[in-house]
Amino acid sequence: MNILIVRLGALGDIVHAIPAAAAIRAAMPNARIDWIVDARHSPVLELVTAIDRIVRIHGRGVAAWSDAVRRLRETPYDVALDLQGLMKSAVLARVSGASRVAGFSIWHLREKGARPFYSETDSGVRLQPDHDNHATEHVIRKNLHLLRILGIQTDRIEFPIARVPSAVAEILREQFATQKFALINPGAAWPNKRWPSDRFGAVAAFLREVRGLRSIVLWGPGEESLAEEVVAASGGAAALAPPTSIHDISEIARLADLFVSGDTGPLHIAAAVGTPTVAIFGPTDPARNGPWSAADEIVTRYDACGCHYDRRCHESEWCLQTVSVAEVTAAIQQRLGRTAVTRADGQS
Repeated sequence: MNILIVRLGALGDIVHAIPAAAAIRAAMPNARIDWIVDARHSPVLELVTAIDRIVRIHGRGVAAWSDAVRRLRETPYDVALDLQGLMKSAVLARVSGASRVAGFSIWHLREKGARPFYSETDSGVRLQPDHDNHATEHVIRKNLHLLRILGIQTDRIEFPIARVPSAVAEILREQFATQKFALINPGAAWPNKRWPSDRFGAVAAFLREVRGLRSIVLWGPGEESLAEEVVAASGGAAALAPPTSIHDISEIARLADLFVSGDTGPLHIAAAVGTPTVAIFGPTDPARNGPWSAADEIVTRYDACGCHYDRRCHESEWCLQTVSVAEVTAAIQQRLGRTAVTRADGQS
């Protein structure tokens, strides 16, 4: 069977769709599984061993989309699964030429106009949406439920992410051969998701003084100055990371004892490779988009936020401004304490 997964972006959402590909591979080891994605987000899929081919869309224009459709039609797909629920993703699933085009029921779609492009939908139980019409079940399980149209019923969450060479990881492995370290990621594509940099700096100081952890501050394109602010506010407890690729982040997260971040792609990569995480959430719902492991800790203002799923805050008080350093450090103590208990149990 030839299966096409349609999930174009964003990075965190792509990570949350990986368990669906893993579940298909486990149930159908001989199936061909292709994935169409925005080219800028494709590096994370290069690590996913369950996928046979990545079809990249290079750009936003008609020519880029036409080229992608041409490449899709080189393969006679039996099923196209739209895991995005937008008009553009539904159209791509339809024009792929797949015999069956499956998507979420209208209750689960981000854009209701996508529904006519599907030949079938998940017929599972309707989820209860919140007042912003966002289903409160985690998106990973929402994706897994769609696989029922393939006869696959599973709640198992797996991330088949390959190990790859990383010069940055090798440097950190040598530097911290006898010392533990944490990763701090202060950036996010949405300004509304960024906790103040001086508070991340205070967290780094806490990690050094109380937990004996040196902090490495990650940054992406356009975020270097933000990371430098965290380092400056840390009192020497944190160091600036070198430029890192998605492949680097995957590898260095495996080495870290902790990952502290807002709701952004690197956080979800770290959680996928098993790094203990403490997540800080404001306008997005952690029940839907957060770390899925019960062991991880979340500090959230979602219930009090008046700007749900907005890139910028439009309220008189920004919800993340109310998150204190003490709340985050308490969550860190809880998470690292849980890790210590787990390791002790494993040695017994």
